[in-house]
Amino acid sequence: MFENLSEKLDRAFKVLKGQGKITEINVAETLKEVRKALLDADVNFKVAKTFTDTVKDLAMGQQVLTSVSPNQLMVKIVHDELAKLMGGETSEINLKANPAIILMSGLQGSGKTTLSGKLANMLKTKRGKNPLLVACDVYRPAAIDQLKIIGGQIGVHVYEELENKNPVQIARNAVSFAKQNGHNVVIIDTAGRLSIDEQMMNEIVAIKDGVRPDEILFVVDAMTGQDAVNTAKTFNDRLDFSGVVLTKLDGDTRGGAALSIKSVVNKPIKFVGLGEKMDAIDVFHPARMADRILGMGDIVTLVERAQEQFDEVEAAKLQKKLAKNQFNFNDFLSQLQQIKKMGNLKDLVSMIPGVGKAMKDIDITNDSFKHIEAIIHSMTPEERENVAVLNGSRRKRIAAGCGRDVQEVNKVITQFEETRKMMRMFSNKDEAKKMMRAMPRR
Repeated sequence: MFENLSEKLDRAFKVLKGQGKITEINVAETLKEVRKALLDADVNFKVAKTFTDTVKDLAMGQQVLTSVSPNQLMVKIVHDELAKLMGGETSEINLKANPAIILMSGLQGSGKTTLSGKLANMLKTKRGKNPLLVACDVYRPAAIDQLKIIGGQIGVHVYEELENKNPVQIARNAVSFAKQNGHNVVIIDTAGRLSIDEQMMNEIVAIKDGVRPDEILFVVDAMTGQDAVNTAKTFNDRLDFSGVVLTKLDGDTRGGAALSIKSVVNKPIKFVGLGEKMDAIDVFHPARMADRILGMGDIVTLVERAQEQFDEVEAAKLQKKLAKNQFNFNDFLSQLQQIKKMGNLKDLVSMIPGVGKAMKDIDITNDSFKHIEAIIHSMTPEERENVAVLNGSRRKRIAAGCGRDVQEVNKVITQFEETRKMMRMFSNKDEAKKMMRAMPRR
């Protein structure tokens, strides 16, 4: 999402490269480019101006240490201010009540129903909750059907009252149902509404008054840019919501909503939607997002994603195999499948410091592993267990069996052996520390 902004900010900082000190002239030139980059990303004009004014005041008041270049200092100041602009601290969802009631609000087409399912799935799988989804869109039968399908996919009960057309009453009845049936979170999916539709706005305010939710989340499509910020303000004036959820953050959008919304409505971004799958939702971390915007990667999120797929028993077995140099193609295939579960591959690569920028023009998709998987599946059990037996004739047979070239088979075998070496090095703590110290930084 922030690719264009990242490139433009990188160009802006180059103004200071090679400069011995910060001056009013070179700071002004850099910040002119920064302001242009923010405006091009559809950031609110007032927000962009206030941001660059603050950065200028901070930069001019700093003494540059001999060990830090003006360029590095400016990157640090911009990073910290970007994080503040997006909320500073990570904002946790309030789940203290039993049941905790979460009211979803937003425009038609913003992705509320899907997001309700993603949130329920996250709370169930990562927080150990027993959520209840509530169908309160009485105007669109397809919305109830959609919520029921989503509930079935993630194993979460959906509360509905097909004959009842009163969403306030449905919401109240759902809370009573949750209390009686051990559901400790209630997620109320409401009808999409236009901010200018007074009747519909009155209705959601009535639902709020009727169930007194612990959280009111405003769901907004990040691809609508500055319009998203304006809509958020209108909804907030009526609902006083507690947090924002940005959907479609993985899409081709300029990112202005993520950078402006906190300043305009003074409410934190709590979650971001990052794709179609039910697990494609993340807690929003302002400092990590600032890292990614400035091309610093996001190693913390990468590690968290890996840990979610981490099986301690399997990892212990793998470590023993690595120590004995017994890592084979079956293990390699298993590791590829775990990586795919972590999410979009290009997104994962962008989290590695220094690597994302180098590979921004390379097309990496989740299909990138398909030919490797086909080659491994074409091997016999003996060949998967022992790479040493893969002579020329066996490689030709494998290539013919999966419809690939022998050169590709050779390349996969080379990749496997390099991976095995690297993984063995990482299993040695001293070697791993050396490699981490050698990783590229900005």
